[in-house]
This record gives sequence, C-alpha cells and structure tokens, in this order.
Amino acid sequence: MAKRRVMFAFSSEVITEPITYNLGQQFKLVTNILRDNLTEDRGWIILELDRKEADIEAGIAGVISKGVRVDPSIDVTEI
Repeated sequence: MAKRRVMFAFSSEVITEPITYNLGQQFKLVTNILRDNLTEDRGWIILELDRKEADIEAGIAGVISKGVRVDPSIDVTEI
C-alpha cells in the first residue's frame, strides 16, 4: 500500500460533484481529509490517499479529467 498527500482545487463547475466519494467508489481509494476550505463556488481539500500506487494514479487522473486541479500537498501545519 502507498500513501500520498495531495491538494485538490475546485472551481464552480465541479464544487457540487462528489469527488472524494467517487475516489472511494470508483477507484477503491481510502481517503482521509486533512484540511479543507469550501464555499459555494470554489474551494480546496488536502487529502491523504491510500491504496496501491497505480490506483492512486488512476484516481488522480480521474479527478483531473473532471476539471479538478491537483497539486502535491504542502505540510498541513503550514496552513
């Protein structure tokens, strides 16, 4: 099993979609929300993703295809 921390940034086009839920359902990823800041029209989430590295890569590719910006996570204590 691999773990990776990432930051997802959402625009108004995808803010209402169940992105985190879909990661678990479609890609079988275990998600742990470490920090977030969401409003009605935009936001970000720092997640820890847990599963095989190939599954994590597939999940990240899936959310990018939905229009979510994915960045490597910074240390959550810095926020």
